[in-house]
Amino acid sequence: MTQTDPKDILKKYWGYDSFRSVQEEIIASVLCGKDVLGLMPTGGGKSVTFQVPGLMLGGLTLVVTPLISLMKDQADHLTERGIKAAAIYMGMTREEITETYDRVIQERYSFLYISPERLQTQLLLYKLPYLNIRLLVIDEAHCISQWGYDFRPPYLRIAEFRQRLAQALPDAPVVPCMALTATATPEVIKDICQRLSFRKGYDIHQASFVRPNLTYTVVKDDDVVGAMSMLLEKYANSDDTASMGSAIVYVRSRKKTADIAELLNANGISATFYHAGLKPSEKQKRQDAWMNNQISVIVATNAFGMGIDKPDVRTVVHIDLPPSLEEYFQEAGRAGRDGKPATAYLIASEQAADMLLLRLDSSYPDRDRIRMVYERLAYFFQIAPGAGFNNFFDFDIYKFCSAYRLQMTEVYHALHILSLAGYITHNEEPEKWSRIMFTCTKEKLYHLEQFDSECQRIINALLRLYTGLFADLVRFSEERVMAYTGLDRETVYQKLLLLKRFHILQYVPARQTPVIYYNLPRLDSDEVVLPHAIYEDRKKRDEEKVHAMIDYAFDNTRCRLQRLLDYFGETKSQPCGKCDVCLSCNGNTNTDDVRRMMHDRIVSELTDGGTLSLLDLGRKTDHPGLLPEVIRNMVNNGELILDGNKVSLA
Repeated sequence: MTQTDPKDILKKYWGYDSFRSVQEEIIASVLCGKDVLGLMPTGGGKSVTFQVPGLMLGGLTLVVTPLISLMKDQADHLTERGIKAAAIYMGMTREEITETYDRVIQERYSFLYISPERLQTQLLLYKLPYLNIRLLVIDEAHCISQWGYDFRPPYLRIAEFRQRLAQALPDAPVVPCMALTATATPEVIKDICQRLSFRKGYDIHQASFVRPNLTYTVVKDDDVVGAMSMLLEKYANSDDTASMGSAIVYVRSRKKTADIAELLNANGISATFYHAGLKPSEKQKRQDAWMNNQISVIVATNAFGMGIDKPDVRTVVHIDLPPSLEEYFQEAGRAGRDGKPATAYLIASEQAADMLLLRLDSSYPDRDRIRMVYERLAYFFQIAPGAGFNNFFDFDIYKFCSAYRLQMTEVYHALHILSLAGYITHNEEPEKWSRIMFTCTKEKLYHLEQFDSECQRIINALLRLYTGLFADLVRFSEERVMAYTGLDRETVYQKLLLLKRFHILQYVPARQTPVIYYNLPRLDSDEVVLPHAIYEDRKKRDEEKVHAMIDYAFDNTRCRLQRLLDYFGETKSQPCGKCDVCLSCNGNTNTDDVRRMMHDRIVSELTDGGTLSLLDLGRKTDHPGLLPEVIRNMVNNGELILDGNKVSLA
């Protein structure tokens, strides 16, 4: 690159004049050739910290990330900025992968996104000397640590890959390694640096996790749904959705997403739901409606949020307890990215704590049951011992459980443990888009007399409707081709497969179902070994995380923010002054005093026999997090009448 100042790159491609937080320090370290660990909260701009120095260093920046949808999106966004970027991910054929590597090499791409599983493939190792890698980036670096909340065994091979990279480029400078994560405890930070074989003199740059505009509040209420409704009352029947901002409600089951969304809509709050089991088109439709402020609230499992950057989320509500403070902190952090005031509410009930402990226990089926699920998979797909390696199989978990009379929860967790152990990969994300690319020359394309007129019509339609078909796999719609040619879906599909068989084009149809991928040839069940680190050690760590989450929710002795920051190693923080604990302690009052003052204020407001909406009451109190509990107690005690969204004195 001709620019030598990182700010020049930032301005040219992103339009910003200055960096945020520790971005500049991270970039400076990697430009000095150091290994570096960057810790930045969700929404802190991690991608810029490797994209800017990657452009300055020249050559290729190899980005390792487990998030398939995110790697596709980032590669697309870079391409839109005129930066050559590509992604290789599960679901691509070997031919597609080879073509991508060759294009990256021949056309001197700047960025290549791959999954951690890809690092040990022979094809990548063969291409290493030609890729001209100048920076290695490990995103979601907490996945490498056995103490992290999302441990993934393939990350453990990254240090070995660094050695292979050095051997492939013996005369080149050592390729620096940048690791990035949004959440990591001190124990995890140490583990990341060790497992990535960071060289002596490495740097750690950590942005403060303090978000001054974001308030963390715990609401104690056994009527979880009622408390949630009160917190979201401000969105009811709002004609000005854009100015109100939006909200996310996190739950722990797919069924509950639909139930809660239905309840909110019945109460005049525009809402939809989102979970991993929805069709890709439906996911996109609902996400777009929420992103464009056509609806106010999206009710979701933890499948929603990664890679979502909506600045005006004013409220995040958890009505179930997440399994760890790491996950809670990430999800809560999706509020207030525009820097304006926002609140993360955690509704805590005894039932929620019991359910969290129950989910922990069900996450670890007996070892024999896990081996049984592995064996049943082979029967289901009709895979003989020693077969199946490197193959994908469409997987319907409902049909599988029905066929063998198994509990879906048990199967799901068994598949997860088998994936962690490296035997299979359970990919729940379908392929959203069909993709196509011509693999023959333009000249050959005009001399294809051996194909019938329907094939010719399809080829002409593709050439007229899409560009770049000779350079890359391009997203396309069979429906557009059908409309242009007048052919039905089955004919278009079969003719595209025919053209693919004759190496005229590469065609990857959209896939609506999850898949099981066999990382190893199928084994007999008694050969399946589940390492101690995958089972016993992991279970113990998960137990510690669950108890830390429960302590956070039910201990009222310390500022919520201080407790969170202390968990992540930021021990010298000051009380936030605005969470439910801090507000209860201000002016030497305790929580009971605050409840009594709120009780008296509500009685005073309603003394003349009038009614007030819950929204109006919320505006009249300095402690909105305690309002649901106080109102519920007054209703139960016969002091208040709750009629829909309005209250009056009994």
